[in-house]
Amino acid sequence: MSALLVTAGHGHEMSLGPVTPAVYRAFLASGEGAELGAGFLQCPSWAQVKEGWRAQLVGWGPEPESGKLSGVALVLLRQLPGTRKYFAYLPEGPVVDWADPGLDGWLRPLLRHLRAAGAFAVRIGPSPAYRRWSAARVKSATGPGRRLSDVLASQVDPLGAAVAERLRARGWQRCGGEEDGDAQPRHVFQVPLAGRGPDDLWAGLNQEWRRNVRRAERSGVEVVTGGAGDLPEFYRLLRITEERDGFRLGRSLEYYERQYAALNAEEPGRMRLCLARHGGETLAAHTMVHVGHRVWYQTGASADHRREVRPSNLLQWRMLLEAQALGAHVYDMRGVPSTLDPDDRSHGLLRWKLGTGGEVVETLGEWERPLDGTANHALYRAFQAYVARR
Repeated sequence: MSALLVTAGHGHEMSLGPVTPAVYRAFLASGEGAELGAGFLQCPSWAQVKEGWRAQLVGWGPEPESGKLSGVALVLLRQLPGTRKYFAYLPEGPVVDWADPGLDGWLRPLLRHLRAAGAFAVRIGPSPAYRRWSAARVKSATGPGRRLSDVLASQVDPLGAAVAERLRARGWQRCGGEEDGDAQPRHVFQVPLAGRGPDDLWAGLNQEWRRNVRRAERSGVEVVTGGAGDLPEFYRLLRITEERDGFRLGRSLEYYERQYAALNAEEPGRMRLCLARHGGETLAAHTMVHVGHRVWYQTGASADHRREVRPSNLLQWRMLLEAQALGAHVYDMRGVPSTLDPDDRSHGLLRWKLGTGGEVVETLGEWERPLDGTANHALYRAFQAYVARR
């Protein structure tokens, strides 16, 4: 891989071509593929979860067709109504070496391929982090009207900053503002696991979390792994949670059933449904996804009653331990709001996640650009106007 990247860094382009799901999966499971840290949205199975999109699997390398790869991407294509042109989307992708200074060696062949496939514009989600804030720093900065952007980051990732500059110089634009514009969360909450044992994770929890985990255990809450048959119960609790917390994911039960079936067909245990039960009743249900060295807590749901037995705290604690046992380097609790105002309704979610002692991570967000050609630029402007009106 390194020899290939040296040539890419000197301005040479790599070959890019279609690959089969088996070849794609084998690359992600290989040592060099795992190092690139692909998210579950770049697994071949994700194409089956997304309805209304056409999917392509592509790979970079000396011989993509024979499986000699150095990077891969799941490309989703959505047709623009009334045209034969497509909007291309690579959720949290492509899976490439973003540290390679020869970014053109990766992106030029991708853009050429997409243009040939009939795309008029493309959106990508580079994987490097941009900024990080420790739980302690975020907690101390809480106050009326305050936002994450008001707080000096604990760490600015030099690679993230460099990638952002390289993309801007090549005509890519960051989507939306701080809160909107991205299809995926711009701010996520992560608990580092590498080199930490269960005792370290327990020490990382704040007092309130430790108290609540102990309370759940004393109250007889039991944590079990559910199956596909428990998804309707998870969904029922999710609707209760949406109503209580004032948000709407807008996903159907069929969506979660499709996701569960697709991800687990790709690799058994890739998606798990974790349940907290008390007195024979399911009080909380959380989904968990595992790919390579990463585990995600994806969606959480809980009942309105018997909240005093703290089922969600115990469920998360056991999921953290499970992630650590799976050898994950990071437990990603997905999106958090950027408001630090305690009176803001959405701040409760951030406060809850802060208790695990992790950190808020600002991703590079999503980036877009039209493909070359006057017609593509015109379609892209029309598309932006259409999206703005929605």
